[in-house]
Amino acid sequence: MRKLILFLLPISLLFFNANAQEKSNVKKISPRKLERKLKKNIQLIDVRTEKEFAEQHIEKAVNVNIEDINFEKAVQSLDKGKPVYLYCRSGKRSSKAAKKLDSLGFQKIYDLEGGINSWNKKKGRKP
Repeated sequence: MRKLILFLLPISLLFFNANAQEKSNVKKISPRKLERKLKKNIQLIDVRTEKEFAEQHIEKAVNVNIEDINFEKAVQSLDKGKPVYLYCRSGKRSSKAAKKLDSLGFQKIYDLEGGINSWNKKKGRKP
């Protein structure tokens, strides 16, 4: 019986982990698709620092720094029922922010693949 449990435990953990990932409200979005979405009124959040945002940001973006202690409070003003689009420099911080928004009950979260670096590449700009 013990061998059976030791055999089934890793399998059940893999199944549980795969199931948890399927239920995530976070999806990646390409720069091309985000550009099309910008034609509408969307919730676009730049999760970088104020300094990075001031240097360059995507049009229509609002700056809410993921590293700020007030991040959670700041995102509470967003509409949880409408899609939220996130980006940072390369995708690491926006991924962290996306997980946080998911845990706060946001329904549709889109994380820009490769961050503003990939956005700049698409636009023919240096990252």
